[in-house]
Amino acid sequence: MTFPLICFYLFAAATTLAALAVILVRNPVHAALCLVLTFFSAACTWLLADAEFLAIVLVLVYVGAVMVLFLFVVMMLDVDIDPLREGFIRALPVGLLVAAVMLAEMLALIGVRVMDMPVTPDPAAAAGVSNTTWLASALFSQYLLPFEVAALILTVAIIAAIPLTLRHRTGVRMQNPGKQVLVRPQDRLRIVKMVATKPAATSGEAPTP
Repeated sequence: MTFPLICFYLFAAATTLAALAVILVRNPVHAALCLVLTFFSAACTWLLADAEFLAIVLVLVYVGAVMVLFLFVVMMLDVDIDPLREGFIRALPVGLLVAAVMLAEMLALIGVRVMDMPVTPDPAAAAGVSNTTWLASALFSQYLLPFEVAALILTVAIIAAIPLTLRHRTGVRMQNPGKQVLVRPQDRLRIVKMVATKPAATSGEAPTP
């Protein structure tokens, strides 16, 4: 048994155990941390498969950005998880059955694809470059148009998600950037001219010259 194979078994076991802990632990913060461990262990398996770009993206995007956002949301909402866990034991057999069927279907599909698919050499190894270099070259040369279309679709989805989730609540003071941009100085500032008067001198005080 080689050293990369031992590392693969260790990382696969860590990924499986951490994924199980995500759905079994009671504290949502602990579940999010276990999900971070799941992503990191999966990234290590991608490194063993010479997929450096996927491993780096998994760590930077999911562990470094998405999971940090999840942790902030979980800690700020302070959700009461006891009502959410009611009925978990009753639904556990059905969940295990569905998970077993999905696992069997995936294993059968992988087995069929492996038997029918001819073994092809790694294009990055055939070109003599790293996986990241080959992927960047192919992405920005052969697949530039689909890449730009995907970026445009994601941008439209982000912009559309903002008005879809916008809710106007009564009794809450909110800023309107459109009205703030159209404000003129004379609408917010008023200059008042007043006659300067000298205060009257009180008894016992000498008059000012």
